[in-house]
Amino acid sequence: MIDREQVRKVAHLARLELTDEEETQFSGQLNSILDYFEQLSELDTNNVEPTARAIDVVNMTRVDAQESYEARDRILEGAPDRDDDFFRVPQILNEG
Repeated sequence: MIDREQVRKVAHLARLELTDEEETQFSGQLNSILDYFEQLSELDTNNVEPTARAIDVVNMTRVDAQESYEARDRILEGAPDRDDDFFRVPQILNEG
């Protein structure tokens, strides 16, 4: 069982400032989570194959293709600094 003192210690390590009410709330919630895991440990999983996901997932991505954008001026209008048709950005590498 997780008590308020343990919640306070973890909050301190995580640099979180909790109220007394939050400490009480979180200790109750964490205990509920641990109780649920105890219920899960009662299940016989000897014949269950390990898996990364419960269902098959397909990566739905689009083809990465270069496309021209007709409203180039609209994009450049939002630039904080520009040089004609280019974005001007701060230099990050030293010369030489």
